[in-house]
Formats: sequence, structure tokens, C-alpha cells
Amino acid sequence: MAHAFASTTAAARHLDLDTPAIRQARIDLAACFRMAARLGLGEGICNHFSFVVPGHDELFLVNPYGLAFAEVTASSLLICDFDGGVVMGEGAPEATAFHIHAQLHRLNPGARAAFHTHMPNATALCLLEGEPFVWAGQTALKFYDRLSVDEDYNGLALDATEGERIARAARDAAVVMLKNHGPLVLGPSIAEAWDDLYYLERAAEVQLKAMASGRPLKPVAPAIAHAACQQMLQGNADSARLHLESVKRQLLRLEPDYRD
Repeated sequence: MAHAFASTTAAARHLDLDTPAIRQARIDLAACFRMAARLGLGEGICNHFSFVVPGHDELFLVNPYGLAFAEVTASSLLICDFDGGVVMGEGAPEATAFHIHAQLHRLNPGARAAFHTHMPNATALCLLEGEPFVWAGQTALKFYDRLSVDEDYNGLALDATEGERIARAARDAAVVMLKNHGPLVLGPSIAEAWDDLYYLERAAEVQLKAMASGRPLKPVAPAIAHAACQQMLQGNADSARLHLESVKRQLLRLEPDYRD
């Protein structure tokens, strides 16, 4: 793919890529990057969040390579197509960001948002043999019916083939634990992906603390775990929206330039 990551901003002249919905998506996604940075969920200038451009299912927003999460602003986000073209913005996505996210959005239409970061606690669970979660903590039960595990680590995703493999491993799961790699969170909205990312890390942190005690963990019975997961999904979209609104209010006080 010789033209991969080449700027094709001329294509943007034929599209309306500055609508209120797209502007709001930029702001919401930038807020997620900034709060993730404040919570220590990023890793250098690597890791990536993306979102399908409202009104353009063939395009997605993603962070440019070279910026830490703490540096991302609404206007710095790139708009890319599934063939490797940068339709709008300066710079290019990190190579694995493109190959993973382009295939995720292409093959999983329900995954409007895709967040991948090597946040320490959830990533630590991806390094363990067997199932990542013991299903002993209430927060973890949010993911009981919604998590899949990809056992087949295959090195860096530097081509469409590996991106496709990860996308197919995801199926319709909200969370994919990529063994030997890290978590991938998928959602129908930016708010829902953020909410799951946040609580996934909290659930992993609590489990690791419990494991460090050396005492046996007490799993929740499967029927109760399933019922609790379904309870948590009731009103989840609205709860996630309120969660993201709280993030944006905090950032308006602390880092208002995220909206720029």
C-alpha cells in the first residue's frame, strides 16, 4: 500500500467534515485522551483511540503519531479513511493504530468507538495464563457477558492481515483482552467506550490488589454474575454520557485547551 498515511486533504473539499456533530465528536474524544493521561492510562506517544466520523461511515477520527495523550486537542485529531489516507489533519496515525482501527471499524460496524491503551492494571491481566478475570469483584461484573479473550498474540499489527485478525477476534464483544499485549475497548459511542475503559482499569486494579494478598479470591456464582452484568447494562448509555460530561466539566477547569 504505497500511499498509506499519505495526506489526501484534497478529498476533504468534497466532504462536509466540519459539522456540529463532528466538532462535538472531536471534543468528546479529546476529553477522553486528556483524562486518560491524568489517570496514567497512556504509554508515551503510543496507544490510540478512534471514532467513526458522524455521517461518514468510511472515515474515522484518530490521534496523530507523536503526541502524548496529554497533548491531544480536538483540532489535532486526524480523519483517516480505511485505505491509509489522511483525509484531514496534519501528520499521520501510528502504523499499528491505522491497521488495528481501520479494520475494527470496517469489519465491526457496531464498534463506532475503539480505545486501545496499555493501561497498567488491565494490561497486567492480559499477561496471565487463563481467564483474565476471576469475577470476584462487582465492578468486574460489568464485563461478565461482554468480554472476549484473544489468545493469539502475533507481534505488532503492521499490516491489514493482523488488523483483520484482531477485528474478527473481537466479534461483538465490548472488551477484548489481547493476550501478551493489552485491552481493547469497543463501543457504540465515545461515552460508552470511555466508561468501559475507566471501569475496566478499576476492576483490574482491585483484582490485582486482592491477588497480591495471597488469599484465595471468592468468585461470584455464574448466574448471579450474569444477572449483575445485565443490571449494570440497564441505563448504561445514559450513565456513560453523564460520566463523560463530568470529565469535560473537570477538564474545563483544569485543561480547557483540550477543546481547541
